[in-house]
Amino acid sequence: QVQLVESGGGLVQAGGSLRLLCSASGDRFNTYAVGWFRQASGKEREFVASIGWSGATLHYSDSAKGRFTIDRNNGRKTATLQMTSLKPEDTGVYFCAAHSIWGPDQMRPTGQSTDSFDYWGQGTQVTVSS
Repeated sequence: QVQLVESGGGLVQAGGSLRLLCSASGDRFNTYAVGWFRQASGKEREFVASIGWSGATLHYSDSAKGRFTIDRNNGRKTATLQMTSLKPEDTGVYFCAAHSIWGPDQMRPTGQSTDSFDYWGQGTQVTVSS
């Protein structure tokens, strides 16, 4: 199993940047894919970005492409989400999530939906003012 803790959220003006950090504990972090999700008030949790175990596989939502960058450091057991050109619509609670790369018969693809991820952090608030 893996435990996840997010940090780095805060209040930023539109056009600004933030870097979110996901710190993991537990064994074999390099056998987990990691994702970032966000949830605005009154809305469903939505996918932002995900990264495979080695960092070679990357997925982004349309809203994140070109503005956000996901990365990971397996030695430090961390994953980051660098966010630039932030907009008020990026406001929400950002969650780090993870799922094992191993399925019952074969490797699992890196997830892009909430259903794919088994482990979740508590979230960190990001507020972008206009």
